[in-house]
Amino acid sequence: MESQKPWLQHYPNDIPHHINIDEKPLFYYLQQTAKEFPTKTAIHFLGKELSYTELYIQSLKLANYLQSIGLQKGDRVSIMLPNCPQAVIAYYGTILCGGIVVQTNPLYMERELEYQLKDSGSTYIITLDLLYPRVSKMKALTNLKHIIVTGIKDYLPFPKNLLYPLVQKKEKQVVVKVEHQGDTHLFKKIMLTALPNVTIPDINPKEDIAILQYTGGTTGFPKGVMLTHENLVANTQMCAAWMYKCKKGEESVLGIIPFFHVYGMTAVMNLSIMQAFKMILLPKFDPTDTLKTIQKLKPTLFPGAPTIYISLLNHPELKEYDLSSIDGCISGSAALPVEIQEQFEEITGGRLVEGYGLSEASPVTHANFLWSNRKTGSIGVPWPSTDAMIISYESGGRAEPNELGELLVKGPQVMKGYWNRIEETEAALRDGWLYTGDIGYMDEDGYFYIVDRKKDMIIASGYNIYPREIEEVLYEHDKVQEVVVAGIPDPYRGETVKAYIVLKEGVTATAEEFNEYARKHLAAYKVPHIYEFRNELPKTAVGKILRRALIEEEKEKLKNAN
Repeated sequence: MESQKPWLQHYPNDIPHHINIDEKPLFYYLQQTAKEFPTKTAIHFLGKELSYTELYIQSLKLANYLQSIGLQKGDRVSIMLPNCPQAVIAYYGTILCGGIVVQTNPLYMERELEYQLKDSGSTYIITLDLLYPRVSKMKALTNLKHIIVTGIKDYLPFPKNLLYPLVQKKEKQVVVKVEHQGDTHLFKKIMLTALPNVTIPDINPKEDIAILQYTGGTTGFPKGVMLTHENLVANTQMCAAWMYKCKKGEESVLGIIPFFHVYGMTAVMNLSIMQAFKMILLPKFDPTDTLKTIQKLKPTLFPGAPTIYISLLNHPELKEYDLSSIDGCISGSAALPVEIQEQFEEITGGRLVEGYGLSEASPVTHANFLWSNRKTGSIGVPWPSTDAMIISYESGGRAEPNELGELLVKGPQVMKGYWNRIEETEAALRDGWLYTGDIGYMDEDGYFYIVDRKKDMIIASGYNIYPREIEEVLYEHDKVQEVVVAGIPDPYRGETVKAYIVLKEGVTATAEEFNEYARKHLAAYKVPHIYEFRNELPKTAVGKILRRALIEEEKEKLKNAN
């Protein structure tokens, strides 16, 4: 019912309320873009460029090779790579031959890798030469049959490709030599094969899984989110509709968010391929390299995470770089502090807005309008063809405006379910609605706000306390670079509020100073009882601060003290 979707009245005329989702497999867009924009640059990587024709041909070569070594439709292929041309080729090569991509973080240690390979049943993995010693151990522990190995140097221009191994040897103190034999295959050799005639299997976009996206596993073991071709096509089409001012074939996107993170996969890789944008890829986030890249290559779009923007804003030489090419940024993965939004817009002259999503929704469900009404502090409104509501904790029904409850979402981007986990799927998906586990509310205009994760809420002396609210206040302090607030065990209050703070370079501060500041802006029960100053905070590869890691650390300290 449109009456229950007050957000639609705020949609600009250029954004449709509903989108007719293409009944196509995801790889269709690479085929189309290669036809329509054959010579257009698809990827710029540290000076090396690949056209859309080259990207498609190399994806076909990999697809053909995978089939030649036994891959059948539905087999799982782990991709354990940073952002580089091989990551895109591996992804599209896998789905072109009917395989299922298993997104695998290159930072995984042996225990994490073993768990994911076993859980997904992956029989193939595509990885870096540097990671080969770690990956090869998995052959004896899992169902892994084939390892395809590449190196960053494989896609570097001359003379960088010659110099890189020397730099790697100096920095990493390791040289890995891998031979193309038996069940170990070199990516570079595969790319030297003749243009194949690949047998592309029939794909049912609604039913066939394109990727398994493992959730962070902050509570219990990570679960494989089954995202179909339709899920990913839908979310990418929504993204294109939302960014209606972006011209097909003309934009360039800075790809820092890792593609093994669902947000980078959709908002950088799949969107670029659907819209024939140029992807400017960096294999890891380094603030200085990022600033140099923006100044030199002038990307127009910069999907990111709050910690990335914070890091750039606090760079000591920020003012020496020209960032004015940036027109639009949607921030995801964590709450965007208002101060950061305002400062970044001032520096770039572009628009930075907050969005919201989760792996189970491919991932985006909400965002603020880039070029229309937005509400600061809000995650914005649902995307086209997406429904959302808040379920009241009091009544169990649809909440009133501004009433707190759990956020539910529904749409064609919502997952098929969790891999081999029927009970968890049934708990998360009910009557077509995805129960997100996030606490929030919707205002009278239909804009949504996330107060916190259900599992991050602090209960101290019976009070419900939301860390995000305290973090927003502390971010406004002029000495704070980064902050995270967590509830730690307390024998008297149940939990107590602790703030972990990274100060800006060259400044000093005391707990008393912050305590005094917090008391001016927060109710007494919300004021942190403990302040800890750190040089850095634990983060995921995408820059999301790991609140749970800090809580586990505190629990361990308590256990050892007893």
